[in-house]
Amino acid sequence: MREALRFYIDGAWVEPAGNRRLDVVNPADAGICGHVALGEAADVERAVAAARRAFASWSQSLVARRLALFDAVIAEFRRRSADLEAAVTEEMGAPAWLASAAQVPLGIAHLQVAREALADFSFARQEGPTRIQLEPIGVCAFITPWNWPISLILSKVAPALAMGCTLILKPSEVAPFTGQIIAEICDAAGVPAGVFNLVQGDGVGVGSALSAHPDIDMVSFTGSTRAGIEVARAAAGTVKRVHQELGGKSANIILPSADLRAAVAAGVDAMMANSGQSCNAPSRMLVPAGRMAEAVEAARAAALEQTVGTPGSGARLGPVASETQFRKIQDLIEAGIAEGATLVAGGPGRPEGLEQGYYVKPTVFADAHNGMTIAREEIFGPVLTILGYSDVEEAVAIANDTPYGLAAYVQGELSEARSVASRMRAGHVYVNYPDIDMNAPFGGFKQSGNGREWGAHAFTEFAEIRAIMGYEPAAA
Repeated sequence: MREALRFYIDGAWVEPAGNRRLDVVNPADAGICGHVALGEAADVERAVAAARRAFASWSQSLVARRLALFDAVIAEFRRRSADLEAAVTEEMGAPAWLASAAQVPLGIAHLQVAREALADFSFARQEGPTRIQLEPIGVCAFITPWNWPISLILSKVAPALAMGCTLILKPSEVAPFTGQIIAEICDAAGVPAGVFNLVQGDGVGVGSALSAHPDIDMVSFTGSTRAGIEVARAAAGTVKRVHQELGGKSANIILPSADLRAAVAAGVDAMMANSGQSCNAPSRMLVPAGRMAEAVEAARAAALEQTVGTPGSGARLGPVASETQFRKIQDLIEAGIAEGATLVAGGPGRPEGLEQGYYVKPTVFADAHNGMTIAREEIFGPVLTILGYSDVEEAVAIANDTPYGLAAYVQGELSEARSVASRMRAGHVYVNYPDIDMNAPFGGFKQSGNGREWGAHAFTEFAEIRAIMGYEPAAA
């Protein structure tokens, strides 16, 4: 039984101001696996005060000191990798193989990429007579979700620390244990008191207080578009910077020049990863209408290869993270059937033999159109929708016909795929299922948010720009 009942504030583990607690449920069996304390406004006040005090010195720290701290954090992170793998499996159901192959390594990668970027980063430059300086924005609040908890925490923490900001982290109350371990890592690595603070809690008790606090200079939120709007509203009164990475309904255009069967199979595989719980998942597959039957056959075969089981079973898919998610996904699968899409694989209910826990059948719909609920709403589960198109122009139009714009995928002959990729209204475009590039700026267009994360591109999100004119007077 894990207990996350204290907060990390000003370099010490402290008791919460209140006594509210929440049961943490293991989605693999729906049993209680621990408890988390739920903070309130008084806890936020204490953490913000600590971060504000620490900012005065940390913002002026030398790059060499920050690099040394990154080295210490990375070393401690590696030492705690097994603990993080176990925690992410227990709190959100990540299969053990995925925890060790992706969930934890992505966290390390964010730290390493930020460390490398910091070593070469220029905080000032001369433009004619004017000196342009990048200064840390100040005290940052981070509100992070449960689906990739380690990666999404460190994609914010790493660049903020590199820039010289101080921060308060509120992890998801659904998956609080990895955030607790990250705080322990920062403490063991010697992060100065007040630079990193952790307050556990929910959106009402902690998230709203962080977003509205006048002494917080920036709030960075990853989660649903609905919740992101509420964060922005709360932040508006103090005119703080709001950075958001929100929902997605990413299109995967399979061009006529692609190897259709291979591209469909790979698209199913990419969609089902992490049980479909990725904001950039390729959830709308667009195929030539005249080859829909062939695409359906390939998708059905690929879906049948997606094994579902308990996190330690070796199955490719584990459970979805919570009962709330499970019920939402089931409702949307039923909506797809009711609206007339063809059910190719999967469907409602749990897979056979998995009656306990929040397991979802890998589900594929075909013969859909872009007005259907399953083509409009972010399902956030292992559900793929296949749509047909008459020509490439229509494919591009369908792909861009969404309020979201986080990611897009294009498969086919390289020159044509590049041309189509440049027309996607999305922040991340993947051509022919490439390897991930941790230095590529990550973020979205439209209602998928604003700002960018990952690599050196993230540094400027945590910076203010000062221009000193007359820094070099004109020659007489």
